[in-house]
Amino acid sequence: MDKILLPNSLTFGGGALKEITNILSTLGKRKPLIITDNTMVELDIIKPLEGYLSKFEVRYEIFKDTIPEPTSNSILSAVDIIKSGQFDSIIAFGGGSPIDSAKAISALATYGGNMSDYKFPYVFNKKAIPIIAIPTTAGTGSEVTKFTIITDEKTDEKMLCLGTGFLPAAAIIDYELSLTVPPRTTADTGIDALTHAIESYVSKKANFFSDTQAIAAMKLIFPNLRLVFENGNDRDAREKVMIGSTLAGMAFSNASVALVHGMSRPIGANYHVPHGLSNAMLLPTVTQFSISGSPLRYAECAKVMGIALENDSQEIANQKLINELYSLNEDLNVPTPLEYGIDKEDFIGKLDILSKQAIDSGSPANNPVIPSHNQIKELYLKLWS
Repeated sequence: MDKILLPNSLTFGGGALKEITNILSTLGKRKPLIITDNTMVELDIIKPLEGYLSKFEVRYEIFKDTIPEPTSNSILSAVDIIKSGQFDSIIAFGGGSPIDSAKAISALATYGGNMSDYKFPYVFNKKAIPIIAIPTTAGTGSEVTKFTIITDEKTDEKMLCLGTGFLPAAAIIDYELSLTVPPRTTADTGIDALTHAIESYVSKKANFFSDTQAIAAMKLIFPNLRLVFENGNDRDAREKVMIGSTLAGMAFSNASVALVHGMSRPIGANYHVPHGLSNAMLLPTVTQFSISGSPLRYAECAKVMGIALENDSQEIANQKLINELYSLNEDLNVPTPLEYGIDKEDFIGKLDILSKQAIDSGSPANNPVIPSHNQIKELYLKLWS
């Protein structure tokens, strides 16, 4: 039996942001703390949200000090603000980092403790301060997931935290908020979303519901990813990638991700590579390794995305998939670890640590081929060849 978890309310479409006050009213909330980042404030991307709240005399404050790849310490001052007792809800506005930060802030402000207390295998299924998630990028899908990723500064470990307590109460998916996202971020977040869709489809925890969302997501994201990278003002492509990202979030929240994500988090934590970018670096190599464990499902991915023809054999479809994933990275200017600036000698010296952190995340256990510690080390090394 599969149990499907989603926010209580999902609002889609261009201009959907204006529904924020109705959603707050439905939740019975009047005093939200907005969790965002400095870019959203400096570039006035948050101004329309403030306008809607002010118009209806909603009392709010803004916490703008979230950071990319949030850490245990980066969220503590916001926890203290919530604990002051002036706020009854959280609006998470921005990319995956503000939304992930908001989830952690909600848990810690409600129940206390350290973020390491919440990491997997602990499952956080308690009711916390409600979150309304408003993504401005098409990538993480965090607005509809029961996961958050927080880095432990002491160990450089990206802690996977999960449970119904991290699931937002509501989400607003307004593609117009993504129109100003620059090409590099567009590419990285888009490949992140595509990886969610592919990995949830081949995951050992895949189910009929997650399959349906994953297939729809792949159909929307892949044909439009190059379009939004080349022309950020392509509204039709932006909308399709944004909706695809949310569908991919639904899929992996209910089927889990796999080896790409398991190996991606340690790269991000140890070398401060944006999460979507480290996924992109890994996706072709890890897919090539994993295909033998689920050749039919990977072939179906290739056909759904239009990479392979319906009458192609599994072998031909899977080879086309690998070739196209490498080609996609080239077209979206995804750097190698060396080009990004990672020191090879340092990287090789940390292979055992990286591999252990990957396995400890739990995600590799969902992969079609469950890798050994040494196989993960070999895959990390392949990124340099």
